[in-house]
Amino acid sequence: MRYAVRFTQYVLRLFLTKPHPFLSVFNTLHHDQNDMKEQQILYDPQTYTTGVPYGLLQALQRDQGIVWIEEPALGAYAGGPGFWFVLRHADIQHVMRHPELFSSWLGGTQTRDPSTIEDLDYVRRMMLNMDPPEHSRLRRLLHKTFTPKAIAQLEANIRHNAKNIVESAIGDVPQGNCDFVKAIASDLPLLTLADVLGMPTQDRMLLFDWANRVIGFLDPDYAVSDRFDPAKGSDIAREALKYRPQPDENGVMPDPRSRAGMLDLYTYAHLLGEEKRQNPQDDIMSLLMSQIDDEDGIVSIDEFENLFWLFAVAGNETLRNGIPGGMIALLEHPESMALLRTDLGLLETAVDEMLRWWTPVMTFRRTATTDTEIAGQTIKAGDKVVVSFSAGNRDTAVFENPDQFDIHRSPNPHLSFGYGPHFCIGAHLARTQMQAIFEQLLSRTSVIEQDGDIVFLQSNFQRGVKKLPIRWKN
Repeated sequence: MRYAVRFTQYVLRLFLTKPHPFLSVFNTLHHDQNDMKEQQILYDPQTYTTGVPYGLLQALQRDQGIVWIEEPALGAYAGGPGFWFVLRHADIQHVMRHPELFSSWLGGTQTRDPSTIEDLDYVRRMMLNMDPPEHSRLRRLLHKTFTPKAIAQLEANIRHNAKNIVESAIGDVPQGNCDFVKAIASDLPLLTLADVLGMPTQDRMLLFDWANRVIGFLDPDYAVSDRFDPAKGSDIAREALKYRPQPDENGVMPDPRSRAGMLDLYTYAHLLGEEKRQNPQDDIMSLLMSQIDDEDGIVSIDEFENLFWLFAVAGNETLRNGIPGGMIALLEHPESMALLRTDLGLLETAVDEMLRWWTPVMTFRRTATTDTEIAGQTIKAGDKVVVSFSAGNRDTAVFENPDQFDIHRSPNPHLSFGYGPHFCIGAHLARTQMQAIFEQLLSRTSVIEQDGDIVFLQSNFQRGVKKLPIRWKN
């Protein structure tokens, strides 16, 4: 439809323009086609296997602020109606803090639409895809479980786990090499989530598989992830894995944004939720399941299943990519790494700069509830509105020299944990984990350098790192 309107405009211009009308129309069409091709780069998941096209994002941010992007089918990635891409920091904040105008519930929070009405109904049950007041109720219940005592215990476990992970990777040898992603970055988020969820430690690799399948749906290396060995898991894990989805005859897994696509996760969550309610321990999820609130009621088993999905996937993948992103920042800026070695107290501001500079979650989607306007552009009710945290985190209106990695940057109002009602509930724990792992790594080494090619995730949603070879000296 949008192309048809444009073509009509071009034809009218043809007859209304006196000097060289055919040349004028040709030039306009050629210019718009080039614009559309450029903007399509931002949509194609393959683009991000070589890095984020920041130059294009910044040019569009400066010149337009919001652009329309078509959604053609790309392999396993089904096509869609297109979306408005919001690029400026202030406009992103506006979208994120006004759920009455830009809903998480109407179409979910992922750019691509759910395949069926049933799948849409499924994603709407998750807190991530709720609007107030339902979202507010569950968030209040969660906040009450993150007590000072619980957080202090989690922080102690994080520091202990970070120390063990780095010791295991570095060892006592004077120098060596490893894949930073596999040996150092991946395990800490899994161990922390296992603590939060009250999962048996031996089951933590299930979290790795589940996050791979959801976030890596478009990446053939991640879409079919089954690294967890049932023989090493708990009774709950072995029961859940009876329902692990299998690829079809073409090697394609069911959509992980459908219940059938994650049936093993939901079976595990259901069994774990019942166990927490009957035999509560001192973990966050036990506190949540035993909580009775006069205003907000209790968390049902169905609600627990969806909260489990949120923590298991969103809580894992963002940090699993944020830690390698921080390492890449230091590898590309060795003077910053050297400065941090002399003053580990700078890690507090350095971690926020890593998150801004890398931006693990690149985009998030909302749906317009009514006709409105963004950056002078009319938005119709029902239009998809996708915010670019990658662009917002490098907006020159907010960040001086935004492409520069500056561990002293303060204030640093980055958007890597979102903004507004859906601001990441685990932001504090994420920062704590990043500080702990880099404190251990930098204090135990004198040199860290890149030792091979970096391999990035094929995704237009998560800025993922699949492989990061490093070498070090003690």
